[in-house]
Amino acid sequence: MDSVRQIDVHKVKEMEDNASATIVDIRDPASYQTGHIPNAIHLSDNTVQQFILETDKEKPLVIYCYHGISSQGAAAYFTEQGFKEVSSMIGGFAGWSSAYPDFIKQT
Repeated sequence: MDSVRQIDVHKVKEMEDNASATIVDIRDPASYQTGHIPNAIHLSDNTVQQFILETDKEKPLVIYCYHGISSQGAAAYFTEQGFKEVSSMIGGFAGWSSAYPDFIKQT
């Protein structure tokens, strides 16, 4: 497997601010509801295929999980599905929460 592109939380914040990337949260539903990056799309096993069919594969895609480990495998998967620019967010939601505690949305 090729190495997965890693992206830091500051670059993700920049991309979120200007809507230049699709941001995906792969944590469990309860964690997503408790807090997530604004505009992040929550994906589960039940929604991933629809997401792949309906999402622009040319737009950068950022995947995050709890700590940035599981998102690496998910990023590799989305690359295999034809997404052109996929990144795993370093530090996951824990990293985002530390850097941007005021930029967390609750559902």
